[in-house]
Amino acid sequence: MNKKKLVVLTGAGISAESGIKTFRDADGLWEGHDVMEVASYEGWLKNKSLVLDFYNQRRRQLKEVTTNIGHLVLAELEKDFEVHIITQNVDNLHEQAGSNKVLHLHGELLKARGDHPDAKHVLVWEEDIKVGDTDPDGHQLRPHIVWFGEMVPALDEAMLLTKQADYLAVIGTSLQVYPAAGLMHYAHPSVPVFYVDPRPASIHNLSNPLEVIAMIATEGVPVLKERLLALNRTD
Repeated sequence: MNKKKLVVLTGAGISAESGIKTFRDADGLWEGHDVMEVASYEGWLKNKSLVLDFYNQRRRQLKEVTTNIGHLVLAELEKDFEVHIITQNVDNLHEQAGSNKVLHLHGELLKARGDHPDAKHVLVWEEDIKVGDTDPDGHQLRPHIVWFGEMVPALDEAMLLTKQADYLAVIGTSLQVYPAAGLMHYAHPSVPVFYVDPRPASIHNLSNPLEVIAMIATEGVPVLKERLLALNRTD
């Protein structure tokens, strides 16, 4: 019997519960930096050392945190569903929890690539990146992060997965960052959508059956699991 396809879009909220600062915290991820200084190509060209230091700090922080119940329950759902995680997060906590199919829309903190349009290599990189570190072709390494204004290479795959979903869950996102925020509109209109967030945003122009679970991820994802298992038994 083929498993139903569950597509899950996760945002900063699920990682925040592991202690990773989010983009929108009052003391936020930017830590005093204008967003364009540390998350745009223009900022990179202006001050590579600043940008590298910013992401080096994020990479070090990632080594100090661990998965939470939200991540672990999503991994457990692979017993009953074909689960595809589409995440806006650049950490690897879904992978640490045991999820096997994780698509990173905005890049990955533990990878680096050459600063060149034709750079061929994406390298696993868990230490600091320094000015002078290069890929095998001699290009300066940059974080493997999708900065503001850059294309989202994984978007086409994310749209295709969403179109194929039997169930769709959205967890821990304010639905403010596009194009990720528009992904749910690619789901077939009959597909049930679950939205887990303690401060859920208004969702407009969505014809799908929608259930809002107004909880933080560590509380709401176990509830989501029960809802999905119940639905799966009746479908």
